[in-house]
Amino acid sequence: MISWKIFFRNASVIFLHWHKYMNTYNLESDLLLVDNLNYQGQKIDIFLSTNRNVDLNALENLCDAVGWVRRPFRKVKIAIEHSFLTISLFYHDNNSPKLIGFARATSDSAFNATIWDVVIHPSFQGHGLGKTLMDQIIQQLRCSDITTITLFADPQVVPFYKDLGFMTDPDGVKGMFWYPR
Repeated sequence: MISWKIFFRNASVIFLHWHKYMNTYNLESDLLLVDNLNYQGQKIDIFLSTNRNVDLNALENLCDAVGWVRRPFRKVKIAIEHSFLTISLFYHDNNSPKLIGFARATSDSAFNATIWDVVIHPSFQGHGLGKTLMDQIIQQLRCSDITTITLFADPQVVPFYKDLGFMTDPDGVKGMFWYPR
């Protein structure tokens, strides 16, 4: 395992970067991702989990915090259960995990994957956690030999994804959608 120290605004952070062939899919324990992030006057540690047992109430609260439309719990649970990969970011507050970031990917397990539901709580945006979350999900997809990774993005976050290497309409490909009438 290789680690390096990066300094953010108001934080001394250690990002743990595992070997590119290390599979963190279904980890048995959580990984320390950020050490000593300064949050509301205290130092907290941010952990990464690939466990699919996501607290749906906590996820709904996280999505509410960024203004997303609510979705039925039943469908969210099914979506998570059928995802190829889920990654959650959280910290402990009084020994209780507090969800602050989430992303998931679906895949054909051979060639293609699509990243969905990338969200970082507004109180934690601007500290590099969104980039780190995306780096980790891409790294895990590449570890599974997925070569084409896509996502859908609202116009206001397109520059964020472009900075990570995503492009709009590569090779003139246009997305097609079908909706029930």
